[in-house]
Amino acid sequence: MLKKIIYAIGVIALLIGLWGFYERLMFGEKFVSYGSNVVWGLWVAMYFLFGGIAIGSFFVASLEFLFGIEAFKGYGKPALWTSLVTLAVAMMSIGFDLGHMERIWKAFLQPNIHSGVVEDVWGYTVFGILTLIALIFAVRQPKSSVLKIVMVLGFLASLFAAGSPGKFLGNNAARLYWHAALLPVQFVFMALLSGAAMMLVVQAFVSPKDGTKQATNILNLASIVLLVISLYFVWAYFSQSLYGKVPSLTDSINELISGQYALLFWGVQIIIGAIIPLLVLVQPKLAQNKLWAGLMGLFILIGNAVARYLIIVPGLNVTVMNNIETAFQGPGLTLSYSPSPVEWAVASGALGIVILALLLGTDYLPLYSKKSEA
Repeated sequence: MLKKIIYAIGVIALLIGLWGFYERLMFGEKFVSYGSNVVWGLWVAMYFLFGGIAIGSFFVASLEFLFGIEAFKGYGKPALWTSLVTLAVAMMSIGFDLGHMERIWKAFLQPNIHSGVVEDVWGYTVFGILTLIALIFAVRQPKSSVLKIVMVLGFLASLFAAGSPGKFLGNNAARLYWHAALLPVQFVFMALLSGAAMMLVVQAFVSPKDGTKQATNILNLASIVLLVISLYFVWAYFSQSLYGKVPSLTDSINELISGQYALLFWGVQIIIGAIIPLLVLVQPKLAQNKLWAGLMGLFILIGNAVARYLIIVPGLNVTVMNNIETAFQGPGLTLSYSPSPVEWAVASGALGIVILALLLGTDYLPLYSKKSEA
């Protein structure tokens, strides 16, 4: 019954998304809210979110296929499938954000090796190819030495891809909200947290079998530790930035603490995405219940989605040039941003694809062996 409900949610989300896909492909960026000043929005946040889940899921798969941890036997193939699905959706999300998505070939055939975008494109492409190869070998030849080699290469590629978005944002020296050495490292830890949380969700709502008690304990503990580290990153970044009192930086942070994003920051990212999961997962009886653990994993992912959004948009909401917001008037020239219905529809479609792909993969692909406990 639960699986049917989740299938229905996926279908509804995808149907909503089909309208958004049509609007974006037929009319370009005519009906989006980002523009010349706020150049990135919801779709870039979705790209960061699903890309992070893909990398984190690969890390989980490496616990079986690379490090040979017995507790995670049976987790490898579902984790690789999750990684591949979410990576594909991440690429779709950023593709819709591109003004001329048909020019993506230039990043491969005419690359600017000094561009952070090219680093992102090549990093995720190599990672995606290695993930696909790893999944094929995991299904057909799980004991092959080739799989071990591919997992080593994929692990290295995932480390690079995990921090690449933070480095890409941090290269913008004029945007002090992003120009911080902590940002690439923060993205790595967010990817690890996303992977652990996603496996809790998959284990609770997608997997046909219960996970091992030891693996569940490790995922719960990893989530707790990574949540604490994430909160530490927030404290360290905010306290250091506010102490410096640089207007273009403190303006963005104040928007999170007490401004237009306060509800998202305190209510969703901190309380729903961190505090509630911490309070539940530290209680062994609740943490051992797969539905409670899965729900907390979902809360963590929601918090991570908002965290990505709040990394991007507040950094663009402030001016880097005095009076630029009043110098020109017109569509796309405002410093305010709120996702349009088309942007929300595309995000809904992306979520629907992930839900349905995970369920269909579970039902029709050999991801769970009969002898596996997970």
